[in-house]
Amino acid sequence: MGDITIIQALLVFVVAFIMGIDQFSFLESLYQPIVTCPIIGAILGNFELGIVVGGAYQLIQIGSMPIGGAQPPNAILGGIMATIFAVSLDMEATADGVGAAMGLAIPFAVFGQYAVTLTFTFMSGMMAKADKYAEEANVKGIRNINFLEMAVLGCLFGVLAVAGLYGGTALGETLKDFSYQFSWVMAGLDAAGGAMKFVGFAILMKVMMSGEMWGFLLAGFAMALICAANATTAGATLLLCAFVGAAIAIYDFTTQTKIKQNAGAGAGFVGGDQDGI
Repeated sequence: MGDITIIQALLVFVVAFIMGIDQFSFLESLYQPIVTCPIIGAILGNFELGIVVGGAYQLIQIGSMPIGGAQPPNAILGGIMATIFAVSLDMEATADGVGAAMGLAIPFAVFGQYAVTLTFTFMSGMMAKADKYAEEANVKGIRNINFLEMAVLGCLFGVLAVAGLYGGTALGETLKDFSYQFSWVMAGLDAAGGAMKFVGFAILMKVMMSGEMWGFLLAGFAMALICAANATTAGATLLLCAFVGAAIAIYDFTTQTKIKQNAGAGAGFVGGDQDGI
C-alpha cells in the first residue's frame, strides 16, 4: 500500500465515526466486521482482502457482546486495524493469510474498549440532567444529550482509527521486514489470530447452549465433516448446513406456534351450570 492520502484518512474517519455511533445508537449492525472491513479495504484499494479480513474477524466477535457496563475489545477498531495491517503487509486474500493481522489488531480493539468506557463514564454525569429534562418533558434537551454522546463516541473512534491508519501503515513496513528475519514470531501471531475465532464461538456457546441443543450441534458437526469430505459438496458445506439449520428452525417454529394456538383454543371453554365452573 502506498502513502495514505488525506481523502483516505477522511473516509476512514467518517466510517469509524458512523460505525461507532451505529454500535450503540443506530443498531443497524453496520459496525460488524463483515460490513466495516470491506469498506475499509475498498478505501485502501484492496476490497477483496477487506472481505476476507471481515469474514475472519467476524468469527472472533460472534460471541463477544457487551453486557451491562462490561465492554469487550471493540469490534470496530479491531476490524479496521486488522484490515489496515493486512493491506499494509500485502497479505494474500485467504483466511490463512490474515491471522497475523488479526493478532496485531487486538491491542487497538482494546483501545476501542477504553474509548467506549470513557464515553459511558463521561455520560453517566449527564443522566441527572436527562432525568430533569424528562420531568419537564423537554424533548429537545434529551435529544441534545443523545447527540452529545454520539458526537463524543464517534469522534473518539474516528481519531483512533486515523491514528491507527497512519501508525499501522508505518508499522506495517517495519513488521514486513521483521517477519522476514523472525518468521516464527509471525507464525505465532498467525496461530493466535486463527485460534481467536474458536474463542468467539466458545463464548457464544457458553451463553446460548442448553442441554437440548447439543444434539443439533453434534448433528451439524457430523454433517459438515461429511459434506467437506465429498468433493462435489465441499465448496457448499456452509450453505448446505445453513439450509438444514433453517429447515429445522422453521419446523420448530411452526410446531411451537400450533401448540400454543391449540392450548389457547381451550382457554375460552365454559363448563355447564351443574359443575359450578
